[in-house]
Amino acid sequence: MTDVGGQRAAEAVERAAEAVERVVADAARVLRAAARRDWDGTRAGSLEWSCRRAAEHLAGALLAYAGQLAGRGRHTDRYAPLGPAVDEGADPAGLLDVLETTGTLLAMAVRTTPPRARAFHPFPFGSANGEGFAAMGVTETLLHTYDIATGFGLAYEPDGRLAEFALTRIFPKVRPGPAPWPTLLWATGRGGLHGREPVTEWMWTNSLVIPAGRLTLEGVTPAAAADLAVGGNGGFDWVEGGPYEGTREAAAMTLKAYETGVHRPEFGLFVLVREEDARAVGGMGFHGPPDEDGRTEIGYDLATSARGRGYATEALRALSEWALARTDVRSLFATVEPANLPSQRVVARAGFRRVAAEDELFAYELRG
Repeated sequence: MTDVGGQRAAEAVERAAEAVERVVADAARVLRAAARRDWDGTRAGSLEWSCRRAAEHLAGALLAYAGQLAGRGRHTDRYAPLGPAVDEGADPAGLLDVLETTGTLLAMAVRTTPPRARAFHPFPFGSANGEGFAAMGVTETLLHTYDIATGFGLAYEPDGRLAEFALTRIFPKVRPGPAPWPTLLWATGRGGLHGREPVTEWMWTNSLVIPAGRLTLEGVTPAAAADLAVGGNGGFDWVEGGPYEGTREAAAMTLKAYETGVHRPEFGLFVLVREEDARAVGGMGFHGPPDEDGRTEIGYDLATSARGRGYATEALRALSEWALARTDVRSLFATVEPANLPSQRVVARAGFRRVAAEDELFAYELRG
């Protein structure tokens, strides 16, 4: 990594680890007020679980996430077979000690995991990076602390920035509300939000990655899109000259789609990350989800220093193959300026054929 790019990627990792530490410390502080209460006989809010069962689940989730990151590469299609996080006879104070310990383990695992490394998680694309596991840990802690606190009648109003951290990383389809914390409660079926229907089923969404030979296409979260749109690096270590203006414009489009509640992350923006050195060379993605005819448009750009090496062709072939394997996509569309001969060669090598000239642009199509 370059000094600046590596430092910024490390800062993103550190922010994720600190979010885990803050949310767990706050949870333990609030719940210790109920350390002498009946955790077995008290229901955790709207859950069917007791407060003890909810706390055991939370500690187990934090331990499992830490274990996945620590053992990345060993368990690529399943969870590591770890045992229970809490001894059966632990009292409530002991439960909270375990909660703080497992939170520390997850934060440590996030800090020591390379930003681009991923480990198995089933929902919905089969893996997550360290920031994704941190967001899952923050979400679990926020929600189950709320459940337990509700059961005991304790006030719990977490820092809204923690809820925003979760929402902008693993809830990309949830339109932001007036405030992050009530929005997260609504999105997970725990509260109402004015003007929105109640949520009865929900699932978080980690970012999608698509292998592309010498590259990996990494899905851009709303948090990363917001940073890219205002001149940041989105947590990626870019080659010289990157990100190019088209990637920043696409990030702004992604952010707008998220803010208006129409974002579908699998049809959003991807950053092209070079396998040999984990540096970002460009951006590629869709202008939106497929229309009623199964048609969607692809756009891309590369940093100037990364051009002429076949990266765009490799990435476009991989993304096209992924898209056309879906049942909701029947054709892909791309437009190229007549004077842009390199880009015309890219789409032709990827299998697109020229079908029209529209608004002083050449139109290309690839059908499934």
